[in-house]
Amino acid sequence: MLLSFAAVAVGLVLLVWSADRFILGSAGLARAAGISPLVVGMVIVGFGTSAPELAVSTLAALQGSSGIAIGNVVGSNIANVALIVGLCAVIKAMDVQSGILRRELPMVLAVSLLLFVLLLDGSLDRIDGLVLSAGFIAFLVWSIRTAKRDGSDPMAVEAVEELPPQIATGPALMWIVIGLAVLIGASQLLVWGAVNLAKAAGVSDLIIGLTVVAIGTSLPELAASVTGTLKGEHDIAIGNILGSNLFNILCILIAPALIAPGALPDAMLLWRDLPVMIGVALMLYAAASGLRGHPLKVERIDGVLLLAVYVSYTLILVQTAKTA
Repeated sequence: MLLSFAAVAVGLVLLVWSADRFILGSAGLARAAGISPLVVGMVIVGFGTSAPELAVSTLAALQGSSGIAIGNVVGSNIANVALIVGLCAVIKAMDVQSGILRRELPMVLAVSLLLFVLLLDGSLDRIDGLVLSAGFIAFLVWSIRTAKRDGSDPMAVEAVEELPPQIATGPALMWIVIGLAVLIGASQLLVWGAVNLAKAAGVSDLIIGLTVVAIGTSLPELAASVTGTLKGEHDIAIGNILGSNLFNILCILIAPALIAPGALPDAMLLWRDLPVMIGVALMLYAAASGLRGHPLKVERIDGVLLLAVYVSYTLILVQTAKTA
């Protein structure tokens, strides 16, 4: 048990470090190749924060732990909005000035609903994977075009300002290789420890994926969003979350869909966890899109409500695990 806890803890620390190094290398290589800083900041760095989820879910799918693979994505999306945006809003009310964000908010809702519809048959299969692949390609094309077209958008400006320092091609390649190697090793360590913890505690892989693994793989988003909030860069703080949630569903779930297609690890995923994921996305949309009357602002009360939802949801998961 102690060894499993240590594996999870060390795996999480290494995941955060390796993701940061991978982003540094990827951004440096892209800029050396002549890709505009705006595209690098909004697309490459944005997607890089989801590297831990991608590595963990892919390895979990390869090892037959579909509960961790799928639970990691759904749990991360819930934590991103309810925990991270909630915490940021409590720290400081968040103004939303970006037109890009106002377009991404309904996209997050739409993609979340799409996932619910795809899973209504009780399985995540290869057809679902192909649908998600098409959606990911469309989102990637939209992101690149948006980065090139909306260069003066507040979120685009903040993304460029937050770029890692520029480095030469050699060091960039070195950090990409090191980052990927450590990322894979850390993911293997985390999955091994998480599976052992689930067995020792008598709970499902899904519960571990929705909680411990999901929170751990969301640490890069937590660091980026809290830092952005403290700097007053509210658009990039929320933009990190929206981009990560879109990437999680459209890209990361392709791995379990294509590698280990089959029935959902637990029917509760469809009727408990996905509705919570959609619900917190709807709460954020209502606050940040001005639907509630105060335009384009996530107030502290919104943050309190989101955190309350996350605490309540986690308590339900704990109770479910005890009675399972």
